[in-house]
Amino acid sequence: MRIAYFINQYPKVSHSFIRREILALERQGFVVQRIALRGWDAELVDAEDVSERDKTQYVLQGGVKELLGPVLQVLRAQPRRFFSALWLALRMGQRADRPWPYHLVYLSEACRVLTWLQAFGAEHVHAHFGTNSTEVVMLANVLGGPAYSFTVHGPEEFDKPQFIHLGEKVRRAAFVAAISSYGRSQLFRWVAHAHWARVKVVHCGLEREFHDVPAVAVPSAPRLVCVGRLCEQKGQLLLLEAARILAAQGVEFEIVLAGDGEMRAEIETLIARHGLQARVRITGWISSDQVRAEILAARALVLPSFAEGLPVVIMEAMALRRPVLTSYVAGIPELVQQGVNGWLFPAGAVDELATALADCLAQPVEVLQRMGEAAYQRVLERHDIDIEAAKLANLFRAQA
Repeated sequence: MRIAYFINQYPKVSHSFIRREILALERQGFVVQRIALRGWDAELVDAEDVSERDKTQYVLQGGVKELLGPVLQVLRAQPRRFFSALWLALRMGQRADRPWPYHLVYLSEACRVLTWLQAFGAEHVHAHFGTNSTEVVMLANVLGGPAYSFTVHGPEEFDKPQFIHLGEKVRRAAFVAAISSYGRSQLFRWVAHAHWARVKVVHCGLEREFHDVPAVAVPSAPRLVCVGRLCEQKGQLLLLEAARILAAQGVEFEIVLAGDGEMRAEIETLIARHGLQARVRITGWISSDQVRAEILAARALVLPSFAEGLPVVIMEAMALRRPVLTSYVAGIPELVQQGVNGWLFPAGAVDELATALADCLAQPVEVLQRMGEAAYQRVLERHDIDIEAAKLANLFRAQA
């Protein structure tokens, strides 16, 4: 079966789960077309991402002016469909997070995407994230393109569901994949009960190379790692406040912030203000292999997020037999179990975070080893990429 994937930016350092999904579908016999709006000039550190970039068609690589030709082509070939799509685009621009001119650009992008889908012979197209990427494939469907589906991750889609017309996108889709039961429940809020059956749970998954890594002993060094974009929702500022509490209590620790992002300068300022330069290290963007090395060099992963879907890095740490300290939000408690394979604390609660950090650092290595093994078993049961991709494969085939 020939299917297409449409993503805003691909490949991307923080979107390795999409690459894993595509490659797993190809292992199951699908021929996959990659289409993205952007990403042709992204700085990449993974060889697999570089390879994926060579396989991807980019809608905006030639600039917006290059979209005029496909628009005229579709208008001449399918005038009724074009005006139906135009009407839908204008409706999507009402009470939206972006004004209507953006939605006319999405329609132009849909015309370009449609021509590529038809040339490829795509029987179905799948988007990731329920924002503008899904609107583009929805408009391409109205223009005469194949049925579409999309994966909703959160939290962005759940922050503004009415302003991205999430319900309209679900109603028109062949199916929608939520990455957790929590995500599915949020989609149920925005569509009638009659449409609930098309909302499925398909987890993000890890490939075998994560599962098959030989066990590495938990280090005795009091090191913790936080992996993620340096941004407000990941909670690194809260982590630094908790670190200040531990330092004042005389607790020995080291925290590695693996990643980069728009809040790096503010985070560096807070590190200096609290005198934590010798205890906190920022790596900047690093490759998947380097992330794995940082996780294995730590006692546990800490992720004090304020808003999430279900972070892939939690799955990665658990697959590497490391317990996780993280907030009790969204789909996280479906995977992380308090006292079994990690610590859960209320989002935004600095004292509870500091207590969890101190407890983890005080545990004997043998206890952390047992928790890490429990984490490995849990993620193996729930997040194998080939099992999850098989769920998607069955859904795609059902549309053929």
